[in-house]
Amino acid sequence: MAKIFAVDDDFGISELIKITLEKEGHTVISFNNGQDAYESALKEIPDLIILDVMMPKMNGYEVCEKLKETPSTRLLPIIMLTSQSQTKDKITGLKLGADDYLTKPFDPYELAARVEGILNRYHETRAVNPLTGLPGNVSIEKEITKRISSGEKFAVLWIDLDNFKSFNDNYGFEKGDFIIKETANFIIDAVKNHGTVLDMIGHLGGDDFIVVTTCDCAENICLHLIELFDENISAYYSDEDRSRGYIISKDRLGKVQAFPLMSVSIGIVTNEIRNFTHYAQLAELAAEVKAVAKEIPKSSYFKDRRKA
Repeated sequence: MAKIFAVDDDFGISELIKITLEKEGHTVISFNNGQDAYESALKEIPDLIILDVMMPKMNGYEVCEKLKETPSTRLLPIIMLTSQSQTKDKITGLKLGADDYLTKPFDPYELAARVEGILNRYHETRAVNPLTGLPGNVSIEKEITKRISSGEKFAVLWIDLDNFKSFNDNYGFEKGDFIIKETANFIIDAVKNHGTVLDMIGHLGGDDFIVVTTCDCAENICLHLIELFDENISAYYSDEDRSRGYIISKDRLGKVQAFPLMSVSIGIVTNEIRNFTHYAQLAELAAEVKAVAKEIPKSSYFKDRRKA
């Protein structure tokens, strides 16, 4: 079932939403102002937000606009709550990217039906990775295929963690999953600071991620991500492993050896000087370029500059 944010400064409305949707099996988290809801949505991306227009600190329009401008939340479905007499609220909300609206007072059965319909469409079109909530393989392929077909110039970053398996084996799957989610947050931060609102962040699975961005933003995103990752990753190791700079673990053949602390490798491919006709063609080249980056014994990126 879905995680839903109910954002309204009217306690009665929030409780009605909560009771109605929890009966449907959803988890509902309530907020009485837009600022708290917005900040929480960036940290733990919900499946849906039900958003009142008039609220303290940050109104519904501002929350909607900011979420739609952020790459990690721009596909997040939003239902706006409006007063029956204020038609302009509906129009403004829809122009800012809201997916639907409900007028107050509303029928709880209609609310449940609207939520179910939007969630079904959202999950069908986004095909999210269940761990990070980022678009998965289907959505990534669609986005890259769309950009190839449009003829626009773009860049794809294939991001992969080095020595993640040894960390996962030593520290357990729970901490391994935490590292994956933290890496997703680092990528989101890098794209937010150096990318564009049209960029896509995707999770291929495991410790592999994709960013689709513009050619001029690609290298700055890489530099910011590498800096964030290297500054923070050692904190997730024990004092002993951190002080010696490696961990003792078994490789894929069961042989005990020393593994360095995790680093991040990024391969960049663009269509600046070569043309792609199919997603698989680009994916094959991106994997090849990423493999070159992984040969460098530290966090790094490598950009393909060859002509076809």
